[in-house]
Amino acid sequence: MSFYRGMTCENVTIKGDGGTPITAYVARPEGPGPFPGVVLIHHLPGWSELYIESTRRFAHHGYLAICANLYERDGGADANPDDVAAKVRASGGIADSQMVGDTAAAVAWIRAQKQHNGKVGVFGSCSGGRHAFLYACTRDDIDACAELWGGRVVMGSDELSARTPVAPIDLTSKLCCPLLGIFGNEDRAPSSEQVDRHEAELKRHAKTYEFHRYDGAGHGFFYWHRPMYRPEQAMDGWAKVFTFFGRHLA
Repeated sequence: MSFYRGMTCENVTIKGDGGTPITAYVARPEGPGPFPGVVLIHHLPGWSELYIESTRRFAHHGYLAICANLYERDGGADANPDDVAAKVRASGGIADSQMVGDTAAAVAWIRAQKQHNGKVGVFGSCSGGRHAFLYACTRDDIDACAELWGGRVVMGSDELSARTPVAPIDLTSKLCCPLLGIFGNEDRAPSSEQVDRHEAELKRHAKTYEFHRYDGAGHGFFYWHRPMYRPEQAMDGWAKVFTFFGRHLA
């Protein structure tokens, strides 16, 4: 595989949950393929530059990549991501069911592409990590899942609501594909204890998974634009992501 291939990038419109049109950013590698697909599920800061750049990073490595704007209903495609994220956070986040519907539309978009090889993975961090794991436990249309420091996979009964009616950890038995988990040992959401519980459930249900836990790293240690960025751990983590997807999607 050439790691310096060209690519084309554009916004497309997909039919999200309930048939609502939403915008998604797409990056396609140059050439006829076939290419594996990755759906990126953005974090609570929203459909941000970080996730747009990460979409291109996957295309750079030979993946058809798409990242849908899960918050578009709350501010429009051209709204400032920080403003939209503040609104979404104040309202308690988007409904899990809406996320599943929007992500299913992105998966369907990938599967409809002529250059696609028939394999799709999902990738998400923070709330997007929770959403990636939840999606993999709710649907059966993906082949691999990368969950990066998914907060609130483990939830107490007092955290459940109409928007988040089930703790994702309680759906572990339904996980449909291999799982990659990446965590910082200094994180509090999820804490090391919560990651332990997450892993214990995967073992109890004999799921295929691999967890990588990094000392000296806390929440969001991939985020190059923030003080929590940890270059050494992040680069190793990215290598783990590409090795995992290469194994299960290529």
